[in-house]
Amino acid sequence: MVGAMKEMRLDQFLEQLASAAPVPGGGGASALAGALGAALGNMVGSLTTGKKKYAAVEQEMTELNEKARRLREELLDLVEKDAEVFEPLSKAYGIPKEDPEREAVMACVLKDAAEVPLQIMRKCCEVMDLIEVYAEKGSVLAVSDAGCAAALCRAAMESAALNVYINTKSMTDRQLAETLNEEVAAILQEYGEKADAVYQSVSGRLH
Repeated sequence: MVGAMKEMRLDQFLEQLASAAPVPGGGGASALAGALGAALGNMVGSLTTGKKKYAAVEQEMTELNEKARRLREELLDLVEKDAEVFEPLSKAYGIPKEDPEREAVMACVLKDAAEVPLQIMRKCCEVMDLIEVYAEKGSVLAVSDAGCAAALCRAAMESAALNVYINTKSMTDRQLAETLNEEVAAILQEYGEKADAVYQSVSGRLH
């Protein structure tokens, strides 16, 4: 199944997600939510470009759209990557505790398994920076979509954070675990506030 998720229809992906299969899971779902946020931001840009009313921001929107397209693809790649790193992790948990190599193997696979959802969070930060501009300068006819994009990005970051934490919790290298946890907390603080601000701004314009 790993390596084929990008080619799945949405209903197939959701069916697999709902099953007892180990992948996709929360990490893959987080990356997909981030990709949806990027796509919605891109939609705002697409509805803005080519309009005389927004000629002053045409070039900026074009550049944002290209960045959003790239981030969408990168987040979809992370759906696959999250599934890829889970397989060796699940196998490592099956290594007998008395095996002298178990600790070194676990350290490696836990680091990889924590790094992917952290990458998802980092990409969502980049998406959120774009959404902030889309919401401010994009077509007013699509402002609700910018708010939806912000909400999806926040959900993606919070979901991915849990997938970092479940792996750092099992790490014996507590210094590494705390370093990763601190980055997660910093992202949630800064970009959670940014997502909230965009959402509230959009909501205020619609009431």
